[in-house]
Amino acid sequence: MLAISTTKMRASQYLMLGEDPPGVRLELVDGQIAIGPGITPGHSHVNNSLSCILLGHIENNGLGMLLGSIDVVFGEYDVRRPDIIYFRKDRAHLIREDDAIDGPPDLCIEILSPRSETIDREDKFKQYAAGRVLYYWIIDPMLRTIEAFRLVRGSYRECGRGQGNAEVSLPPFGNLKLPLGKIWFPSKRK
Repeated sequence: MLAISTTKMRASQYLMLGEDPPGVRLELVDGQIAIGPGITPGHSHVNNSLSCILLGHIENNGLGMLLGSIDVVFGEYDVRRPDIIYFRKDRAHLIREDDAIDGPPDLCIEILSPRSETIDREDKFKQYAAGRVLYYWIIDPMLRTIEAFRLVRGSYRECGRGQGNAEVSLPPFGNLKLPLGKIWFPSKRK
């Protein structure tokens, strides 16, 4: 992401900016407005397919709430927008219909793109751990992989992974068999 602001902005100021311009994703990183790449069709397909599977499981079992591309405040100078977030039912009260999320989700999911891999694997990996996000999934649509991490004593530890057309069970949804072959962009299904 390319930082474009010249003064350190607070999360409260950033949230007053309104919606992103077309074709870009904005986040606040250490008080700087950062521009992220727009979403590609492959990214969108994985996001939508995975969201449908997870949403069905969550709603059918009364587990909580799933949201996508929502501002999450991680500190006075940091607002991130994970691709997908999940809150357990007992923590869903942290979500207000008309405002950014101010409290760590139980799960953040990031879908990699060539321009976001370092951000998702390094910057957000550290920031989500510091922000006390209990689970973090990283999905690589090009390699057709999913990695799951659980927060243990302030650091992420791998707690599951899958590749290709495998069916995997990943925390926090241990009783869901996630059919990976159904989430990949059609040209990547083999």
